[in-house]
Amino acid sequence: MRYAPLLLAGAAACALAHVVGILTGHPIWRYAEVWSVGLLLAFAVVAGLPAPRWAVPAAVTALLVDSVRSIPIDANTAGWQVFEPGDGVDTLSGFNAGLSLCASSLAAVTVLLVVWRRVSLGCTTAVVALVATSLFGYSVVRAVDIWLAVPTEQGQYLTGTGQAETVIAVSLAALPPLALGFTALALAAALAERGRRLASSGAVLLALITVPLVEASIGAVPLPFEAGHRTAFFAWQVAGPRFYMPHLVSAMTTAAQLTAYMLIVVGLIGRYHRAHDAPPEEAGG
Repeated sequence: MRYAPLLLAGAAACALAHVVGILTGHPIWRYAEVWSVGLLLAFAVVAGLPAPRWAVPAAVTALLVDSVRSIPIDANTAGWQVFEPGDGVDTLSGFNAGLSLCASSLAAVTVLLVVWRRVSLGCTTAVVALVATSLFGYSVVRAVDIWLAVPTEQGQYLTGTGQAETVIAVSLAALPPLALGFTALALAAALAERGRRLASSGAVLLALITVPLVEASIGAVPLPFEAGHRTAFFAWQVAGPRFYMPHLVSAMTTAAQLTAYMLIVVGLIGRYHRAHDAPPEEAGG
């Protein structure tokens, strides 16, 4: 238990190094994210796991596996991707990108939601429904704006992009981030009703990064130049790039994501755990 603060501080320091590497476009340490999540897992085990004891380690392990999978590659291996006028749009490109971005977080949040679920109607549920509607509405606005812009841009740049396939691709791209956002909001409501305010705030923060994740997924769809940029309030073009901060939006998103993980874990373990907060199957035993 006495080593828990050191492990948490180490996780935060590694997370900061990872975010700075993204911000500058030059990773300080390729394994910073892996160590951050790994130290967070060690912190959870050392500080004291809530019942059931497998839930938090299982959730963090899913994040750890993804951090290993997404270790930054050497910048010298990057290259250009060229689209010919007749290439059209791969309707699954955005969905695959979104799934790659959100799969581990969605798995982790789902595990925690299954364990700490609580169904009730109240003020918290109403707020969650309002935020969820806002997230869904933003995605709809983005899809409609791109749908309206494609014919004009197609005429100017002759990309061969069809209006219908573009809307399908953009809509599919938004599905994984929206699934993460809705699940995180449900978890936030369940944790708030159990008195886990710190963990609930982490889940809310994780839900809020749905918007930049939607933009990142849409960015994987080959669209005509400037199609839909009028409503891209959280895309990378809004806050950059600068020569000293080429990936500001990505860095901010990653910082919020790692902070959310830490808030959720810290809010669920150790001295924050109470017997009356146990999941239904544990409390009834």
